[in-house]
Parts: sequence; structure tokens; C-alpha cells
Amino acid sequence: MNYPATGDPANGDPANGDRTPSDQALARMRKYVDKYREKSGTSAHTDAYVTEGVVMGPAAHIDEFGRPLCPCNFYADKTAELAASRRWVCACDEMKRFKYCHCLLFVTAVGLPVTEYLPDDHEGRQIYGVVTDPTPDKGREARHQVDPD
Repeated sequence: MNYPATGDPANGDPANGDRTPSDQALARMRKYVDKYREKSGTSAHTDAYVTEGVVMGPAAHIDEFGRPLCPCNFYADKTAELAASRRWVCACDEMKRFKYCHCLLFVTAVGLPVTEYLPDDHEGRQIYGVVTDPTPDKGREARHQVDPD
């Protein structure tokens, strides 16, 4: 995917409160996103700026914590969250179980998140309705945690 140019080329220091990720973290995150899309059968959002905006969050977290913590959640203590589980490390548990990305980083070709596998009362189903999975043979590597055998 071609990503739009973003941020200050000087890149900041997360230790000083600057959330601009390093070039290395951005490159690592972009590479991961591209590979995970291929693995999961998902696509980039139709608006490249949505993707780039989302990628900036986990890339900044790579610089700060060494792991790409999902940027679409609030964490009272990010370090404690990472120590407790990998639940919100990209690709998060929702993506691995349900193929649902609330960040819109991993979506269908028309830019919608897959909601087909979500529980009926999940917020994603409420917002988007049922969005079927165009590549059901790919992704959902943790489906065994929610689907009966």
C-alpha cells in the first residue's frame, strides 16, 4: 500500500510526551499491517488517511512500549495493560477471534469492518449491521475461542 506522507520528518521523543513515531516504528507497523492484511484476507481502508492516522498510534506505542498497543481504546495504565495480557496488542483479540477491527485498519474492500462473526449485541453489529466476510477461508486464527468445534 502507498501511505501518505505524515508527521514531522524530525520525529519526536515519546519519552518527552511527543507521540510522533520514529521512522523505524512506522516502517515496522506498515510492514506488519500489509502482511496481516494478506494473512487475514482484509483490505486497506478506502481512505489512505484513515489508515495512516490509525497506524501512527501503534507505531508510537512500539517506540514507547515495544509493542503495538491498539490506539482505539482508553487505558488507565498502558504498561499494566500490556503486562496483564496481549488482548489489545495489534492485531487485537477481537480481530483474531471475530475478524473485526474497530480501528478500521483491517476492513473489506469497501472500507467496512467484517461484523459477520460478532455476537448480535456487539457494538460493531449495532453500528454497521452484518458485513459478511469476503474471504472466510482467511484470518480468525483464534476462532476456536468463540466457535464451537
